[in-house]
Amino acid sequence: MSTDQSKVTDPASDRGTSGAAAERTVAQNTTPGRPADAAKPVDTNTPADIRNTPADAGKPARKPADASDKTTDATKAADATDPPADGTNTADAEKPADATKSAATNDKPTDTSGKTADAEKPADATKSAATNDKPTDTSGKTADAEKPADATKSAATNDKSGKTAEAGKSADAEKPADPFASFAPAPEPVPGRLRRIGRAVGRRLTHEWTLAALASLVLAVLMNWPTLKYPLYELPQDTWDPSLQAWQVAWSGHILLTDPAQLWQSNAFFPQTWTFAFSDTLLGYAPAGMLGHGPEAAILRYNIVFLLAHALATFGAYALVRQLGSGRIGAAVAGVGYTYAPWLLAQAGHLHILSNGGIPLALAMLARGHGWSLRHGYRPERRRPGWVVAGWLVAAWQLSLGFGIGLVFAYVLGLISVVVLLGWLLRRIRRRPRREFGFRMVLADVLGGGAFAAAGVLLAIPYFKVADLYPEARRTASDLHAYSPPPSGFVTAPKESLIWGQLHETVRNGLPWPPEMTLLPGFVLYALAAAGLFLSIWTVRQRLLLLAGVLVSGILAMGTAFFDGTWTYLPLFEHLPGWDGLRTPGRLMLWTTLLLGVLAAGSVGAFAERARLISAAERVPPRPGPFLRLVTLLPLLLVLVEGLNSTPHEVVPPQPAAMRTATGPILVLPSNQNNDQHVMLWSTSKFQDIVNGGSGFTPARLAEVRQATANFPDAASIDYLRQLGVRTVVVLRDRIAGTTLEAGIDQPVDLLGIQREDVGETVVYRL
Repeated sequence: MSTDQSKVTDPASDRGTSGAAAERTVAQNTTPGRPADAAKPVDTNTPADIRNTPADAGKPARKPADASDKTTDATKAADATDPPADGTNTADAEKPADATKSAATNDKPTDTSGKTADAEKPADATKSAATNDKPTDTSGKTADAEKPADATKSAATNDKSGKTAEAGKSADAEKPADPFASFAPAPEPVPGRLRRIGRAVGRRLTHEWTLAALASLVLAVLMNWPTLKYPLYELPQDTWDPSLQAWQVAWSGHILLTDPAQLWQSNAFFPQTWTFAFSDTLLGYAPAGMLGHGPEAAILRYNIVFLLAHALATFGAYALVRQLGSGRIGAAVAGVGYTYAPWLLAQAGHLHILSNGGIPLALAMLARGHGWSLRHGYRPERRRPGWVVAGWLVAAWQLSLGFGIGLVFAYVLGLISVVVLLGWLLRRIRRRPRREFGFRMVLADVLGGGAFAAAGVLLAIPYFKVADLYPEARRTASDLHAYSPPPSGFVTAPKESLIWGQLHETVRNGLPWPPEMTLLPGFVLYALAAAGLFLSIWTVRQRLLLLAGVLVSGILAMGTAFFDGTWTYLPLFEHLPGWDGLRTPGRLMLWTTLLLGVLAAGSVGAFAERARLISAAERVPPRPGPFLRLVTLLPLLLVLVEGLNSTPHEVVPPQPAAMRTATGPILVLPSNQNNDQHVMLWSTSKFQDIVNGGSGFTPARLAEVRQATANFPDAASIDYLRQLGVRTVVVLRDRIAGTTLEAGIDQPVDLLGIQREDVGETVVYRL
């Protein structure tokens, strides 16, 4: 017997057993290699019916209950499981977990004769006693032998679940139900898979960006609703440039499906090469051009893209200003002002100018990816490399729509990159704390920026080819001077403006080229931006920088009208690659409008914050009242009203039947800039080669063809066309009035060796 065991008071003395029998019991119930739990001193503060358990045979014995003093099994079980004040089980607190498990499995209490008490119990009662460590009476039998079968089953179940310390809870099951349980909150039901999917979809549909995109689309439809009135037959503003651009989208989609290698060798301007690069290509819309066939499909496609371009511009500007730190109302004012500025109404026939939404959207994505905003600065924890790559890809897509506005965008991105790099180097030189950037961000910028640069180089190669092959395509300083707007253009609206069009007619008639010189961004936008210089959510330094950007972009938009452009536009025009292809400096007003929108968003945001402070003091909960809400929305409503338009929608001339059957190369007469753009649209049925073509310049060969065929049909013009490779000539009867073609259209051609056929309103000559 160990020393610790000898110091323990003999528990058998209280049960009327000999000291030797008690020592044998302790020796049998002690596991070798384990601390002798039986040697623990008596805990006089613990009730006797808890301390005296078979598993704790070596512990001080508790006083056995006399037969006359026995209580019911339910009472003993309740006493055994009654926890102390600290919420722990007394039996569990007095022994380690491994000792409890061992005692529950191996320790068997013995009676005075040395036989185990389990021999006299049924199997179920033995298992229950082994698990729950029930106390024994003077005969050596466990007290659980007298328990009902239900209590034994409950103990066995608790043993299987591994909750040895909670064996006495079987008595709790017999207690009456708590009458206040009916008032407890019902458990929340677990949603099924379909409901979880529905909730996820609902969260996406009610997200701010989803609502902003839908609102932008609805607004585009409402502001340009006549576009959808006859979408198969009408085009906005006029039928000349929109016909050309509808052909461009159709050609890019068609050739990428049939022969991508011939993308830049279009079917127009036969027999010249690189003809698809004679103007901005709208190549980014090629996927739309893969849908549909023929002129009607091309017109419908153009009208849909026209609306989507407005929606994307609104959404992109909203996203950018929100990323910079403005509130929702301020961002909405900037988005609407950017898209529906009065000066842009004059560009309704130039889809490549209206398709500017990729500019603010790409800037917003890049700023979001780099964790930067104008209001909060650089926050490394908000960096997202995926957004950076996406921003560069959107920028590349915007560049593919044309260099008319894409070239300046590319230079702006380059300037931003240089400024960021110089700032980083300056911090290194001054040994200021480094700002965390990370390898993944560097990799995202390298990959995304590389993709953007590669797209720019690949798109620029055809234009450099055109500049080498066609000297007449080069812009000169005189061309630039002809399209440079005077200062009065900044307060003059185009005729398409519903509010200011008629009021500004007198001033507009004094401009050399009103469509490119009426540059009013909106008087409301001017006022809000001016207010933003004094009351704004932006800092004073940021306001001054925005003001400087407005002034610089406005001066550049004047071209040579600002002191002849000697120190402003002309140095860029003469020295920067590609800048000499921009003959309309007024389109730089796009950047002025965007910066004015950011300034305006600052003032609207500051006003909205004041409204919330007033509401917090007067209303519970602190939400703006109806009047304050209306006042907050007033700037947005005014900007919308000023952007209302009266843009005409003209019916496109129907395609002649001969264009659906004739094989190329074809020359359609009479040939001029406007008629040729219709011919290009008509050729979308078969995309046969046509000599006709319209673009930003007239190639020398096409001018020569027009001069040589002025007296068609005659021997000289027929010989010229045969040498050129032309096999079919189509003359439009309804367009030759007042021209030299009118006299010869009905003359016999038997002596000329050609065939003549009347097909509807056209005359077809086969050479």
